[in-house]
Amino acid sequence: MKLIGQYDSPFVRRVAVALQIYGIVYDHVPWSTFGDGDLVARHNPLKRVPALVLDDGEVLIESGAILDYLDERVGPDRALLPLSGAARRAALRRIALMTGAADKAVSFFYAKLFSAALAPDFVSRCEGQIRTALAAIDRECGARVGDWWHGATPGHDDIAVACVARFIREAYPDLFDPGASPHYPAIAPEQRHSRSFRPSNRHSPRPRASDQALVFRNRARSSSAKPQRHITTP
Repeated sequence: MKLIGQYDSPFVRRVAVALQIYGIVYDHVPWSTFGDGDLVARHNPLKRVPALVLDDGEVLIESGAILDYLDERVGPDRALLPLSGAARRAALRRIALMTGAADKAVSFFYAKLFSAALAPDFVSRCEGQIRTALAAIDRECGARVGDWWHGATPGHDDIAVACVARFIREAYPDLFDPGASPHYPAIAPEQRHSRSFRPSNRHSPRPRASDQALVFRNRARSSSAKPQRHITTP
């Protein structure tokens, strides 16, 4: 099994975290969607990551579809999402908020990168959407009982919150207002202290939070790294 994409992508990272929690061995192929776009396109015509290449050659694309497969593979007793009812709907809503915020953050970055100037109303709208999504999740974090919504281990919603919050914090540090998000620090320790949230520490260069562009620069250059077998489990 091969996971294609760099860990600076919260979508790749959330799949990697799930793979680690499930204890599934995989090879990491850290291709850049820009520098290695032609290679990525062989597995996903959209040139997007993540892509998961199964042992029989089947290719799964988009993090949600990949996680659905992984949940099915490990079975309902181990799946990182409630099976039905209000708990499942709430988890899916949290996931949608955070992955939507990540999509907005990425598209906003590239709009700024490739446009000479952006309309102030557009900038305000994009930043507002990211802030309001983070604020909504912050409120839910404040009401959460225990370390995880899912129970003894993080669920897909816990993982999405931690991965996307880290990504936006590093790409747009000015959008994090500690006063407006008093419960956000409750997310950060989960990333620091849980081995599951740190796949890049051993296998991929970590972006520098001090330079917004560096979060994306890895993607714009070709990766010469060879696939790496990832066997670490939490």
